[in-house]
Amino acid sequence: MPQLSRPAPAPATWAPGGQQRQPGRRLRRFWRARSLEEAPEQTLELEAEREQRGAAPAATPAWAGGSSSVVDEGFSSNSGSSNGTSGSAGAMERSHLLRMLSVPSASKPLSPAHARGGGAAGLPTLAEQGASLGGEAPPPEPSLVVFSGGTAFNSVAGHMRQLTTRIAHVLPVSDDGGSTAEIVRVLGGPAVGDIRSRCLRLADDSDEEARAVRQLLAHRLSSSDSRAAKLEWYSIVEGEGPLWEGISDAYRDIIRAYLVHFHANIQRHATKRFDYRGGSVGNFFFAGARIFFRSLEAAIFLFSRVARIPEGSLVLPAICTDEHITLGAELADGSLIVGQHQISHPSSTGSPREVDKTCDEELQAPIKRIFYLSAEGDTHEHEVAPAPNPRVLTELQRADAVIYGMGSLYTSIFPSLILRGVGECIAATNVPKIFLLNGALDRETSCCPTRGGPMTAADMVQAAADALNRRASKRTHRLAFPPSVYVSAVLVPAGSPVAVDTAALERLGVRQILEVPSVPAPDGRGVHFEPDGLVAAVATVIAAHRAAAQRAAAASNGWVGGSPAAAGLTRRNSI
Repeated sequence: MPQLSRPAPAPATWAPGGQQRQPGRRLRRFWRARSLEEAPEQTLELEAEREQRGAAPAATPAWAGGSSSVVDEGFSSNSGSSNGTSGSAGAMERSHLLRMLSVPSASKPLSPAHARGGGAAGLPTLAEQGASLGGEAPPPEPSLVVFSGGTAFNSVAGHMRQLTTRIAHVLPVSDDGGSTAEIVRVLGGPAVGDIRSRCLRLADDSDEEARAVRQLLAHRLSSSDSRAAKLEWYSIVEGEGPLWEGISDAYRDIIRAYLVHFHANIQRHATKRFDYRGGSVGNFFFAGARIFFRSLEAAIFLFSRVARIPEGSLVLPAICTDEHITLGAELADGSLIVGQHQISHPSSTGSPREVDKTCDEELQAPIKRIFYLSAEGDTHEHEVAPAPNPRVLTELQRADAVIYGMGSLYTSIFPSLILRGVGECIAATNVPKIFLLNGALDRETSCCPTRGGPMTAADMVQAAADALNRRASKRTHRLAFPPSVYVSAVLVPAGSPVAVDTAALERLGVRQILEVPSVPAPDGRGVHFEPDGLVAAVATVIAAHRAAAQRAAAASNGWVGGSPAAAGLTRRNSI
């Protein structure tokens, strides 16, 4: 079974003046692309161009038996702030990424692999594209829609701002584990833990007060001692304690108002005895705001303003509801599992408050489908088909790219995809649709529904298409689009244990497969995408799509040279 080859070590190059420059400083590999059909002719052209510029020859391409690495100049690794801002000297220059999204000049030939939508091997480097632009202003920021859960994508969410601030993060409201479970048990309503987590990851931390607000809303109470957790909460809700230091009176009054409102509602349900252990102050603030406004979106808007999330960045619930909604999984043997935590991370005690992220126990059968259940019951008869958040459909209609983030496939990504209208909107758009492969197998993907063994990359793409088509739905109209309508590119973290069968992906119509640098997962379970490498790979896919769209539009308009405007091209019809 063919596999993606690992990138070869980047050679040292020589800077002007004869001083050796090592990889990882000004010369840094940010991604390696493997196109299914790489073109020797274009590689030779790029080699000649590099020699004319006095640059070191590129590594031998994969078709010649070597690595197909793409090495670009002008970047250095961003190991600065955790939210991905580019204030440090080592940050990736955002202008370079934006210039990369400019459509290459019509006079510059592109490889056949690029013309067919192949990988980055046929693309000019960032330095080449910047030179070809001749000082032109970079194009407008692309608008992205990201489907993800509240944990895995957090590691790269802030870094995506290096490419664009126009990102709509779509998250499910079905998480029923951890401290969220206690809020839902006592007060009802949708689960907001994933939304709160993403809002905090996108929050501003540029000054002392912003960092203090973020620290307060990210704080968790004691998880071991119920009495200690309650006393700590009483201190916080009274506006006392070190967590309030550095927060101005105006911010303090706003935040305290909704914490007090949450506390008052807890006291009204005193017979249920709320357990504060491990509780998130941000979740309490969120719940207080939602109850006050009687609107989940209003609570998100307030939280976004308090946390100073940048303009253009949106955090959208997949479903707009004020009711509790439960996720169910039907297995291949016909059995049913109720609750996200039971499907994905069950605990040994069975309590929803205890979530075991390291659970390796396999399911008794592969997952056949994911669906929603009403609060009234937990059988197939209680299946419901909630309407999607209208703003999600609106953002999809005007998106320049759709990204399926890494995370728990069935319980974090698919709950947003199975909603009515989502598959239709994605199928109707001619934009890059990028699937981010997980860097580890988990309980949900360790059993393949169509054959024995764990799921492969092709299995996961097919499962995503089935979810968008609502293939096994019993409450909504089913679609029949092929996987290539929903996924145009797959990004693979280097070293991922998930098998990548390029021939199987090609049969599904997915011909753009890029391997991205990775870093070891903090818990030692698999790998994670290297954030800057992922940003650059996403930029590569969008740039390739824009170039292909411009060539197609130019051919249909009879445009051979000149500017895109001369051929009637605008940003909207060139994507």
